[in-house]
Amino acid sequence: MALVAPTYAGTAEATFDQEGRYWWILLVTGSLWSLFGLVVFRFDYTTVSALSILLGTVCIAASVLALMNAFQSHGWGRVGRIVFAVLLGIVGLVAYIHPGNTFAALAAVFAFYLLLRGVFEIVMSIAAHGAPLWWVTLISGIVQVLLAFWAAGNFGHKAFLLVVWVGASALAHGIAEIVTAFRIKPSQ
Repeated sequence: MALVAPTYAGTAEATFDQEGRYWWILLVTGSLWSLFGLVVFRFDYTTVSALSILLGTVCIAASVLALMNAFQSHGWGRVGRIVFAVLLGIVGLVAYIHPGNTFAALAAVFAFYLLLRGVFEIVMSIAAHGAPLWWVTLISGIVQVLLAFWAAGNFGHKAFLLVVWVGASALAHGIAEIVTAFRIKPSQ
């Protein structure tokens, strides 16, 4: 049994079997996240409600994955992942319940989420510096931090920013899962 690097994607490694026989699940989910991210950029969103519901869907899906990963952790890592999953779930539910009234608040919360997730991925990638492809998680974290600061500055139209946030987050998450799938794939 190989030692699993402590990256965000590394928690997915632990979730999908230490021996790597379920590597293809990460390949499928990563491909779906990436496809979703690409599709987001193709739509012309004109209503705040559609954007908020899209954001809610992404946050709920990420919450479920974070909760699954929490049960593979121990100690404070488990507590942190459970808190992260609950916060994502709350953001997703608020997006469904009050899509029109909370658009500005959702944009601010999502910018904060991107900042936290980006910093988390940067720290975890540095901790896993010797692992194969550790730099992919580092790049993903840096992109998320840059998007968070861009969003916090309120540059441009908010609807455009939310589409960029959701699409970029889905793409980054999908790429990280695909890389992890090939990292844990058993050699033939």
